[in-house]
Amino acid sequence: MVRFENLSKSFWNRGVRKQVIDSLNLTLPTGKSLGLIGRNGAGKSTLLDIIAGVQPPDTGRVITDGTISWPVGFGASLHPQMTGRQNLRFVARIYGVDTDGLLDFVLEFSELGTQIDNPVKTYSSGMRARLLFGLSMGIQFDTYLVDEITAVGDASFTRKSQAVFLDRVANASAIMVSHQMRKLKNFCDAGIVLNNGKLEYFDDLDDAIERHEEILRSTKLPAY
Repeated sequence: MVRFENLSKSFWNRGVRKQVIDSLNLTLPTGKSLGLIGRNGAGKSTLLDIIAGVQPPDTGRVITDGTISWPVGFGASLHPQMTGRQNLRFVARIYGVDTDGLLDFVLEFSELGTQIDNPVKTYSSGMRARLLFGLSMGIQFDTYLVDEITAVGDASFTRKSQAVFLDRVANASAIMVSHQMRKLKNFCDAGIVLNNGKLEYFDDLDDAIERHEEILRSTKLPAY
């Protein structure tokens, strides 16, 4: 369960204050994979960051009765001077999980081989993405946050990534941001639409997509 209580967030941009989250009061259901939909700049990534605790809201709070992942995707950070192995050990200690078990899982999943002992700053974007995704999937969370994850590697690796993610969310919740509706349909069964700082929940993802498209038609704004 994730509940928003009077949650608000705004930013200053060229002297103008933009409200991206506006007094949200909503409880998201447990055990659902939710597609978070909204136009470009609506505040989707900001909302994920607030849920994860990466950045604070201006007012209000997020309440949960379980563990929440960091936002999975290219935006997540690793210490560039440390090796992949050192980053994994560091995260394992923070989250109190078995270090060797996490290392074994990520090494097998990421297919990085000896590169795991090189500094992360030497990794390509694809290597970083595979390490980050493996790290995220190697820790059991009650809710997974996914921010525009992109397939990396060949078709076989992509299928493996999807299978691991589906296995994790079979017994957990997820909130996924993607600009690709087809991808959301592959992973999500319900949807939430962020528009003008407000959230609308839909038990059927197709209904959420239809609502999003209705908003775009009425405002004539770019889709994402």
